[in-house]
Amino acid sequence: MPSEFAVTACAPPAIVESPFGRDDMAPAARSSVTAGLVLSVFPGIDLLGKGFEAAGFCVVRGPDPIFGGDIRSFHPPPGKFLGVIGGPPCQDFSRARRALPTGYGCEMLSQFVRVVLEADPAWWLMENVPGVPTVEVPGYFAQKFNLNAAECGGRQRRLRVFFFGTRDGMPLVIDRSLLEGDLDPPVLATEGTKKHRRGWAKFCELQGISPIDLPGWSVKARYAAVGNAVPVYMAERIARSIARREFFRGDKVCICGCGRLVIGRHRMATVACRKRMQRQREKLRS
Repeated sequence: MPSEFAVTACAPPAIVESPFGRDDMAPAARSSVTAGLVLSVFPGIDLLGKGFEAAGFCVVRGPDPIFGGDIRSFHPPPGKFLGVIGGPPCQDFSRARRALPTGYGCEMLSQFVRVVLEADPAWWLMENVPGVPTVEVPGYFAQKFNLNAAECGGRQRRLRVFFFGTRDGMPLVIDRSLLEGDLDPPVLATEGTKKHRRGWAKFCELQGISPIDLPGWSVKARYAAVGNAVPVYMAERIARSIARREFFRGDKVCICGCGRLVIGRHRMATVACRKRMQRQREKLRS
C-alpha cells in the first residue's frame, strides 16, 4: 500500500446516474450547500447520494462495478468538489462473511483514500460495517461514529459505521431521534437468497424509497443492491448535519466521536460512550 494512504490494521492486498427519478432546511443552511458539488464513489444505486440530493447538494457519481466501471482507473479533478462520499465494499469486514478476507476490501479502502487526496475536498464521508478498519486521510481530522437506521426515523434497527473527515477538525453533530415501537428486521443484502424474503415493495420502503424497476437484474442482485445501500433517510440526516455544521461551532460534543452534544461538565453523552472510551484506553495499554 502506498505510504501516503493510511488504513489502520488492514494489510495491503498480494458516471452513471442513479435509477431513481422536500426540503425543510433553514434558508441559511440551504444556501450554503445548493452550490456544493459532491462526488459519490462506489455509488451502486446510490441511495447515499440520493439522500445528499434531498438535502440540497449536487451529486456527481463516479464509476461502479455494477455498471461496468472501475474506481482504480478513475481520477477526479482537484479542487472541484466540496465533499467526497462513498461506501467501499464491506464483505471482507462483515461479521456475516463465511470465507476468509480476500484483500479486495482493503484495496478499495485505499482507493477511497486516493480519490479523496486527488479530489482535495473540504470534507469526506465514508460508510461501512462495524468491523471495518480505521481509515485515515493525511491532512484531515477523522471522526468515527455509529448510526442506527432507527435513530434516523427508519423502521429497522441496522447499525452502520461512518468516518467523517474535515480539514478544520470541527466535529459533526448528528441529530438522533430514536423511533419507538416495534421495528422490522434489518434490511440485509443477503435477503434475496432467502425463500421467505419480504416483498420487494416492503424491502424498498424500509430503505426509504419506492419500489424501483431494475430490468434484467436477478432477484438476488436487486435485493443485494438495495440492501447494501445506506437508507435515504439516514443519508439525508447526515447531509443536513454536514450542511449546518457551522451552527454548532463552539458547542461541546462527546469526546467519543459519536456526534452527540453534551452539557455542563460532562465529557461523554451516554453509558455506551463511556464504555467505548474505556475499550479504547484498554486497547492502547495492551
